[in-house]
Amino acid sequence: MDELENPYRPGAGTQPPALIGRDSYIDHFGVLMRRALRGTPGKSVMPIGLRGVGKTVLLNRFVEIAEQEGLSVAFIEAPETHDLRSLLARALRKILLQFDARRPSAKALRALRVLKSFQINLPDGSAVSLDFDALAGLGDSGVLADDLTDLLVAAGEAAAEREAGILIAVDEVQYLSADELGAAITAVHRTTQLNLPVVLVGAGLPQIPGLAGDAKSYAERLFEFPAIGSLSAGDAAAALTVPAGELGVSFTQEAVAALVEATAGYPYFLQEWGYHLWNRSEGPVIKLGDVENATPFVIDHLDRNFFLVRLDRLTPKEKEYLAAMAALGPGPHRSGDIAAALGVKVESVAPRRSGLIAKGMIYSPAHGDTAFTVPLFDEFMMRARGGQRSSSSRD
Repeated sequence: MDELENPYRPGAGTQPPALIGRDSYIDHFGVLMRRALRGTPGKSVMPIGLRGVGKTVLLNRFVEIAEQEGLSVAFIEAPETHDLRSLLARALRKILLQFDARRPSAKALRALRVLKSFQINLPDGSAVSLDFDALAGLGDSGVLADDLTDLLVAAGEAAAEREAGILIAVDEVQYLSADELGAAITAVHRTTQLNLPVVLVGAGLPQIPGLAGDAKSYAERLFEFPAIGSLSAGDAAAALTVPAGELGVSFTQEAVAALVEATAGYPYFLQEWGYHLWNRSEGPVIKLGDVENATPFVIDHLDRNFFLVRLDRLTPKEKEYLAAMAALGPGPHRSGDIAAALGVKVESVAPRRSGLIAKGMIYSPAHGDTAFTVPLFDEFMMRARGGQRSSSSRD
């Protein structure tokens, strides 16, 4: 079929042709935004889940909703280098300057002066360009939690004066340092107490609730952590058939069933299978044979791209740890069982496990348990291991 007309869009955070199975989260967030604008902010949300389940897509939809409701948005992708202060300073500079340009006021000026103070201690040594004097004593203590609270309170007061609001959206929350996450939670806690229209929303891997709880014990009273997982069989089928149907292409029931099983209902895999299947099928009806012919190609493509790019970031010892995990099955697995599979004591591989958690490859769903953050990664590791053995035998 015509590749130009292909409706499927595999990618990192790329909006799918049909955002299916997430309506309840979207509706709830719309209510949250409207309440914030009324001066009654409540619990915000941080969707969590494995790679490829659509967390970033959902976060982007939240941003769209906030903008439609009239909030200004600071969107940040947390870097592994931990520099939230600089990213947030630049994002809030844009918002506050827009406030001041539309209707200059004492509160907008005050917020800009606090931002000027805040940027004095940027860890990368950069400076935010502002033609205002710093407001001494606010945002300049060098203690991130205190300074960020000063800044968000001042920004929230400027927004409230305009009957507007501010959404701070943070993707990959797990890469924030403990100090950064704790400071963000502390600051939003204060703006919520003051009924200011400032909302923090995030998305990331399943370890976020634990990290947030460790950072601040009251985090569970400020945020909900909805688990975003694979789609139900019906929603997975709709994610494939709805966009194709709009272009006059249909699937047989057998083809849909095979695709749902092959992808396990994970949104990213549905887009990959749909994309390559479209390009390799004659249509206008996609049959089981088309799926069977395309599947080896899709798996090879995923192995060489989606999976391999993550594996290549790891040390040989880290790869060895993941291979031992994969040999035990999908998981989760007890840390002691993984160590036993490696033939070592659990204490000796604890640093390796911690490094893999920091790199976002695994997480701990419960104390002592370990699981992959990437769906079907155990199957990939077994394929990769088999390929290595085949190569070795040929040598």
